[in-house]
Parts: sequence; structure tokens; C-alpha cells
Amino acid sequence: MKRLFDIDPWKLKTTTLHKEDKRLQESLTAIGNGYMGQRGNFEEGYSADTHEGTYLAGIWYPDKTRVGWWKIGYPEYFGKVINAMNFIKVGIEVDGHPVDLATDNFSDFYLESDMKTGVLNRHYTWKSASEEIEIRFNFKRFLSIVDKEIAAIQISAEVLKGNPAIKLTSALDNNVQNEDANYEEMFWEAVETSVEKPAYLTARTVPNNFGIDRFTVTGAMVNQVTAVNYTVSSSESLLVAEEFSGKVAVGDTVTLNKYVAIVTSRDVGDSEQRVQARQLVEAAAHKGFDQLLVENTEAWATRWNKADVKIQGDDEAQQGLRFNLYGLFSTYYGEDSRLNVGPKGFTGEKYGGATYWDTEAFILPMYLSVADPEISRNLLVYRHNQLDGAVHNAQMQGLKGALYPMVTFTGVECHNEWEITFEEIHRNGAMVHAIYNYTNYTGDESYVLNEGVDVLVAISRFWADRVHYSKRNDRYMIHGVTGPNEYENNINNNYHTNRMATWTLEYTLDTLAKLSHEKAAELAVSDEERQQWQDIIEKMYYPYDDELGIFVQHDTFLDKDLTPVAELDPENRPLNQNWSWDKILRSPYIKQADVLQSIYFLNDRYTQEEKQANFDFYEPLTVHESSLSPSIHAVLAAELGMEDKAVELYSRTARLDLDNYNNDTEDGLHITSMSGAWLAIVQGFAGMRIVDGRLSFKPFLPKQWDSYDFKINFRDRLLDVHVAKDGLSLSLEEGESIDVLLWDDVVTLSDSIKQPLK
Repeated sequence: MKRLFDIDPWKLKTTTLHKEDKRLQESLTAIGNGYMGQRGNFEEGYSADTHEGTYLAGIWYPDKTRVGWWKIGYPEYFGKVINAMNFIKVGIEVDGHPVDLATDNFSDFYLESDMKTGVLNRHYTWKSASEEIEIRFNFKRFLSIVDKEIAAIQISAEVLKGNPAIKLTSALDNNVQNEDANYEEMFWEAVETSVEKPAYLTARTVPNNFGIDRFTVTGAMVNQVTAVNYTVSSSESLLVAEEFSGKVAVGDTVTLNKYVAIVTSRDVGDSEQRVQARQLVEAAAHKGFDQLLVENTEAWATRWNKADVKIQGDDEAQQGLRFNLYGLFSTYYGEDSRLNVGPKGFTGEKYGGATYWDTEAFILPMYLSVADPEISRNLLVYRHNQLDGAVHNAQMQGLKGALYPMVTFTGVECHNEWEITFEEIHRNGAMVHAIYNYTNYTGDESYVLNEGVDVLVAISRFWADRVHYSKRNDRYMIHGVTGPNEYENNINNNYHTNRMATWTLEYTLDTLAKLSHEKAAELAVSDEERQQWQDIIEKMYYPYDDELGIFVQHDTFLDKDLTPVAELDPENRPLNQNWSWDKILRSPYIKQADVLQSIYFLNDRYTQEEKQANFDFYEPLTVHESSLSPSIHAVLAAELGMEDKAVELYSRTARLDLDNYNNDTEDGLHITSMSGAWLAIVQGFAGMRIVDGRLSFKPFLPKQWDSYDFKINFRDRLLDVHVAKDGLSLSLEEGESIDVLLWDDVVTLSDSIKQPLK
């Protein structure tokens, strides 16, 4: 565990520049607005170890798949998010010396990420080598969630000592590369630059051989400067800059307000980009930095009012929860159904920046409660729009139906690690469960009975073709898979995979029975198909051990040396950074919930005894080295009354990045697991479920907390849930009265009620 920032309910703040952990600091102070984002890099640059990264939503490149041994079915390319234009760049020189905190003298350093307003703040006092000059530098920047294309940067330099010449060089720089690019490839080529105000730069992704559209990006900037004068503009093929310089007396302050507009070919045609970018940036500059900041702060306040979870008595827990919500909302807020949530969001390049099954399994349940239903529906629309790509993926494996990708930008698989990409097919179940989850939560069947059933039928056809029938056992089986536990590959009869396959078939058959004649005719599911699906449902094989009373993770799991994690030498953790892959695969250790993932998804299908037996067996073998793991275990532990374990796992999921639990946050934040803290509190501590169309709560209060409070959007109502030592308070803030379940008792909520905790 490593903690760089002080504990504060609303902020990350520190007075230390952690040079040895600069990348970790950059990840944790990343900002975004759903349209673009960047790591917490310094505007003035930094010559020591750093990872400069700016990323634009939906902008990616298909990089040729390179493997030593080509297998039939491999995708032709690996899709990756690409590092984009560095638009915050402002070189600072004092008497000709470039300011660089990697080498220079400075004091009073302060860095702050304000999660309440979305603003990144920094200041320090810089001293010349001779100590004859001292300057107080202040930096402030944000990406607007009101005007998505706009970034605003403010830099001030107050001269405390001396009479220095100060030069500011504000630039748009597209000379950028990915750290993970093969052979240090350059993914951008110049199109046009102009120093005519507002200055702009247009770049385009280099050609590819896969028929993927090339992206064009234009950035335009306006620089408003006081106390020094404009001197010159310059441009190169991938850079445009404006320079301001002059002598500054003691007591005077130089201020630069830099406004940037970024537009892309996803929204604006190439020929219109320059005009639109310049109009947008001029409008932003006309409003001014302060007005843009007021608007942005008000917009963040609206989001927080719907989604904030307030914790009293534990500021560490509070900071962790808000940090996760902030990271998610900075990455995705549902405005664009063409987008999904990348595992690193705008904070790094690991995992290629593409879409994984994490969104449907872990993020959608939170958005259903904290935002408007359209936001969650857009996540479903995203997958429906990519159904053709999923059909293509199945065909590449010689199978019918649809196989949703492990990694994608378009719906076509673009990841080439065979054991994950082509064996971890349980992700198909997460796609279907997301549709069920949305329908069950909202009560709105319009999606599942129209677009949604297209997905259900296509995935059911895949499962019906992927299973095989064992005559010897008179059972259907699924061999050669990887379950959610990626620390085992190419196994047979993974319980979770088999269970989600049959559940999908059940849900599809139930949905087909509700369709209109027109929709049923369009899908053309034959009686023979229905009979086959029902046969699979009735005869699916599930590994089970009578003596232990558990569902077995896969056929040979119990043959392993089942030594619990508690007996491991701590120096071996995390396993994936200390053990060979061969040793991991032979071990009994579980990366994340596997059997327990089924119990989480299909919670009402299991008895408390089954839940307890499986939790008691599998959790002690789980190393939680997936960021997705702690939250699921926290929810189940809370349901089972294991309050201390639930709180322990909440802390791990809430502060996974803040405390760098898995020693990998320098690569970027774990965005798609950031709903975990919310799930642990709302589904775990508060016990929220949907039971027969009703909201149900069975809350408890962690011993070290005084209270917690959250809001729920549910079927045109807004509810406030407050859990404290003196009981549960439930208030209806908007909408008509509603029946809810409190500890299985039906209560009509028309205003507010209060009950003691049980």
C-alpha cells in the first residue's frame, strides 16, 4: 500500500512532489469530461520520469496484430487508444532558463485535485540557482462538462524577488507517441497549422490497412496574457505556438488564461473543423475563465446532488468513495451512445483504452441508480449497435450467433491473447444480464422487447452452438474456456460460464413469449431451436461437490493444493508481479469472483446456505488481484452478515488506486472497477435489491461510521436513504408514493419513515 495524498472528504492534496512516484501522482490527478481527458501532467513540462498523456473519446488506431504463431480466428488488428494533442503545454522561461521541477529549486509545493468542482490546482515558489529571483507560480485547469470541447488553463507568476525576464510559450503540440506503441510508431500526421488568431492545429491519424476510418482532430487556442507582451507566433508540421515575454518587476503578476477547443471527425467533418473549433474557443474566451469555472462548478454540483454518498465518521472511506465516483463521471456520463467505458478511461494506455465486459457487469448497476435512465440505456444501445461485429466474431470461430468481444472499439474483437479473447466467453452472459438488470430496475420492457431481444437471440444461438453433448453423461458441457478467474486458462465446465449460458437461454425463451407477432417473425426462432435451448437448460452439467456443498469452479479445481491465501508469504503478492504464469496457472489462487460472480448476478436463485458455503470456500483462496474483485465479495459478505469482512473489502475497492493496493496505478486508474465502492455500500451495507419489482433494503451501519446517506433514482422517484446509529430514515424527495420492502416487510413510502436497525 502506498498513499501519496492527504485524507480529505472532497480533495486529493499534498505538499510533496513525489518524484519517485511521479507517474502514480499523475494517474491520481487525471481529469476528464467524458469527451477528453489527460493525466495530471505539468503544463510547463518535466524532464525526469513522466508519462504525458492526453486522450480523446472514440479516437483510436488499429495496430497490426503481431504474434509468433498465427492461429485461425485471430483478429487482424489490436485496437488501441492513442495519445493525442498536448493542448495544455506552456513552456516557462525565467531569464532564459526553462522552469523544470525535476532539476530546479522550489519550495511551498502544493498539488490539489478538487473532486467537487473538477479543477486541478497546483502552486510552488520557484528560485533561481543564484537565489536572486523568486517567483510564485499558480496553475489551475479544468475540462468543461458544460461545453465538452473546451479546456481552460490559468497560470499566474507573481514575482517575489528580483526583476526577471519571463517568457511563456503556449502551444498545441501533436508530436506525441504512445508508450505502448510497437516500435515507437507515430500515429499522427500533419494536415494544417495556422498562426492566424485563433491559432489552430489539425492532425490526422496515419493510414491503416484494415478499412478503419481515419480520425482528424483540430485544436484551436486563445491566449489572454497580462504584464508581458505578445512577441511571436510559430508553427511546425505538428505544432503551433504563441510566445509572450517581458521584464516583470517585484510585486507584479503575469497571468495567462489559455482556452482550447478540441473537435474531432467523430462529430465534425474535416472541412468544417477549423471554423467550428475557432468559433468555440472564441466563445469560451469571451465568457472568460471565471465564468467558465462557475458554470462547470454548478454542473458538477448537479451531478453530485444525484449521486453523492455521504459518510460521517470515516474520512478515508468518504474520500475513496468520492474519488471513484469522480473518476467514473470524468470518463462517462452517457451523452453519447457511441461510447462506452475503457478500463483506464483517460488516465493511461494500458488495456488499449477499449471496451470490456466490466461496463455491463459492474458499472451499469450504479448508473441505473445515480443518473437518468437514458444514460444506462445508452450503454445497451452501444452494444446493440455493435451486434454485427459480435456476429462476425462468432463466425471467425466457426460458430453461429454472436460472440461479444473481450476488447473492442467497433464490436469486432481486437485483442489477440487467445486464452482471454477466445476462451473467456462468459462475457456474453454479462451482455444479457445488463439487459435484464435495466429491465428489472426500470420496469421498462420497451428495450428488451425490441432491440434487446435481438441481442438475446443472437447470444442464445451462440451458446447452443458452443456447448457439446456428452452421451456418456447425458449432459451438455462447455470445454476449453477461461472463467472470470483469469489465473486459470483452457479449463472445462467453468461453473459460471455454464450457468450464465443456461440462464441466458431461459431469459431469452421467456422474452420470446412476450413478443409481438411482427417481432417474433423478424427473429424467426424456430420450434426446433426452442426445443434445443430447453434441452440444454434441462441437461446442462454443473460441477458440484456434495461433501463441501459447493459449486466447483471447474472440473479439476478440487485436485489443486488448496492452500489459503493467508498462508502465502506476503512478499509473493501480487502474484502476477512475482510468479511465473506457469506457477499461477497451477496454483489454486483466484484472481476475482468466479463462482461467486454467478451468485452475485443471479442472487435470488441461491439459498443463504449455498451463498455461505461457497463464500467460505472461495474467498480465502482469492487474492483480489483484479480491481473488479473486492466489490463483489463485499456485497456478498454484507448479505451474509459478515460485516467486518464487508467493510475490509469496501476499503480495498474504495481506495484501490488511492492506496495503490495492486502496485499498478502508475499505468492509469482502474476506471471500470470504480463503481465497486458504490456497490459495496448500496447493495452491500444497505442491502438494496429489486424484489418482485419493489425496492428492498436490509441495511447495517459499519461500527466505525456514524452514518451514511445516498440517493436512489427509481422508476420516476428520487429517494434519500440515511442509515445512522439511531436507525434507517427513508425519504421520498420526488415522485408518487411507492411500496418498498424493509427487512422483507412492505412499507408504503409517501413522505418519510424511520425504523430502528435490526
